[in-house]
Amino acid sequence: MWGAIIGDIVGSVYEWDRIKTKDFEFFNERGHFTDDSVCTAAVADMLLHDLPEAATLQSWCRRYPGMSYGGWFAQWMWHESPEPYNSFGNGAAMRVSPAALLNRDDLAAALAASDRVTAITHDHPEGMKGARATVHAIWLALNGGDPATIRATVAAEYAYDLRRTVDEIRPGYAFNETCQETVPESITCALESNSFEDAIRNAVSLGGDSDTVAAIAGPVAEGLHGIPRAIRAEARERYLGDAGDMVAVMEEMYGG
Repeated sequence: MWGAIIGDIVGSVYEWDRIKTKDFEFFNERGHFTDDSVCTAAVADMLLHDLPEAATLQSWCRRYPGMSYGGWFAQWMWHESPEPYNSFGNGAAMRVSPAALLNRDDLAAALAASDRVTAITHDHPEGMKGARATVHAIWLALNGGDPATIRATVAAEYAYDLRRTVDEIRPGYAFNETCQETVPESITCALESNSFEDAIRNAVSLGGDSDTVAAIAGPVAEGLHGIPRAIRAEARERYLGDAGDMVAVMEEMYGG
């Protein structure tokens, strides 16, 4: 979960000012958390406390308006009777990391939690698949899976092409908000990394939907490498000072 939020903060600067290099200031003064972080915190809250899915997600997002929510989702979050809207947007994948972390001893439970929190909005088969693949990759990483095993498992289970390297993806990659064109690339950024920071740099360097690509890559990289204490502390102190509820749910997720 910290991996998703840090990835979101770092990538936020480049969502609309996209770059094709790994050489950039990691924590930029213009960085901020976006809808990716808010939705991740909401998912953590609903799973930790067994809260109603749609109402909880709406409550968190209404508390943080103006966070670059997608068009359909922005309407959904204010609807009095919210229903899923057959989306396969990458919002399905950026918010599901708590499903893996809270069920790290039970893959079936992690995937069931993914379905539970995704179906309330992104119920298109590709949306459900993108979320599941992300949770599966995170779960494997948390349980000691090496990059080769994660790559092979995700490719076999979800029919994603993970053969390209980051350097092969980068030149032709463009902004895309679908799971189909975001989840495989994000997972690749984590699997090809040599550290948590390197994974986030890979994600931003693709020049796509940078905050979301990094928010998906981040939790996989967190499972593989962990997050340096200094990076986690800087993210919290520098960017989350006005988000005490978000920090509180993260602390509960990680046991303090």
